[in-house]
Amino acid sequence: MIGRLRGTLLEKQPPHLIVDVNGLGYELEVPMTTLYRLPSVGEPVTLHTHLVVREDAHLLFGFAEKRERELFRELIRLNGVGPKLALALMSGLEVDELVRAVQAQDASALTRVPGVGKKTAERLLVELKDRFKAWETVPGIATFVTEPRAGGTVSSAENDAVSALISLGFKPQEASRAVSAVQEEGLSSEELIRRSLKGMV
Repeated sequence: MIGRLRGTLLEKQPPHLIVDVNGLGYELEVPMTTLYRLPSVGEPVTLHTHLVVREDAHLLFGFAEKRERELFRELIRLNGVGPKLALALMSGLEVDELVRAVQAQDASALTRVPGVGKKTAERLLVELKDRFKAWETVPGIATFVTEPRAGGTVSSAENDAVSALISLGFKPQEASRAVSAVQEEGLSSEELIRRSLKGMV
């Protein structure tokens, strides 16, 4: 099991990353909550990781905090929740927001996430309730640090943001409209994604 990676951030194409560790490039997928905290390309980065082994692929997922990885592991243990849905949930809701939603049994918070209908949300809340009893919310954990992409253009940042939203389950037209609605000159793809997700809820 690969539990942590420390290296240089080579590529950042939300939600996919490549991290160079002593000349070996690791491909990872990350939730948007982790993406917002990443440094610029070329900078050192440390990620807590989880490896999913399938018959056709080995998939590596990265997280800025151990707590995020713990949440991901709790989610994929649930019946009917795979890595893609877990990442979508974690991209639409911060850890504390998801914990509070479960503790309050707030289905509406979960149904804002693409691919989560009312019945699925209610089932997830019931299954997660006992698991989250011991979880405590941490004030200030949702502090975002975004940096403009060096040399990036508005169009490339916009395209990256739309692609990231589509990968989370949004329809192409819906993703394009959401990004266009928050587009401002000079915004990085990470900031566009964050604003788009907030605008959608």
